[in-house]
Amino acid sequence: MAKEVMVVTQEGYDKLVAEHEELTAVRRLEVAERLKEAISYGDLSENAEYDAAKNEQAELEERILKLENMIRNARVLDESEITSDRVNLGHTVKVEDLDTNDVFTYKIVGSNESDPLNGMVSNESAVGSGLMGVGLNEDVSIEIPDGIVRLRVLEISR
Repeated sequence: MAKEVMVVTQEGYDKLVAEHEELTAVRRLEVAERLKEAISYGDLSENAEYDAAKNEQAELEERILKLENMIRNARVLDESEITSDRVNLGHTVKVEDLDTNDVFTYKIVGSNESDPLNGMVSNESAVGSGLMGVGLNEDVSIEIPDGIVRLRVLEISR
């Protein structure tokens, strides 16, 4: 089975590494301490604190493994190789909705970095993939769940 390569910005990669370090260096010790305390209460068969700590430990270890896999399979985008004449991963794009005249700013990021509420859209999302490759002052129609949105690219920057 081929490993899925995940393209991320340097910022996104740094966040993955920081989360992994936090979970392995800090959270693991906290959960181990909770487990130790729960065990000290005795009779593990009816010990809710022990069950909760074991569940938390399992979830923590699952997230750590997922992060390790993501880090291992990440390809950090070399932003110096990307020109700002067309929208690409890692770019910040200012667009105008041609129907409402509203202006939005999006940063095009890899799927694991996506945070639409903060303007970070995945290159795999409808809007993100629709904007990929579009040039300055070009119009694009993108099919979204609510219909079709017509956008004009006003600005492209890193």
